[in-house]
Amino acid sequence: MIIVNVKEGESLDRALKRFKKKFEKTGVLRELRSRQAYEKRSVTRRIQRKKAIYKQQLNQEVI
Repeated sequence: MIIVNVKEGESLDRALKRFKKKFEKTGVLRELRSRQAYEKRSVTRRIQRKKAIYKQQLNQEVI
C-alpha cells in the first residue's frame, strides 16, 4: 500500500504528483499488464534475447 503524507501548505496537485511517481516506481501497472495475457517461456526468452542483441549493437556503435 502506498502512503503519501500531505505536508502543511502543500497543494493537492503536488501530493498527487508524488503519489503517481511512487506508484510508477512500484511497477504494479506493468505487472498487471503482463499478467493479462499469458506468454510462453520460449517467447519471453526470445524477446529478452532480441533486446540484449539490440543493446549490444547500440553499445558497439557508440564505441
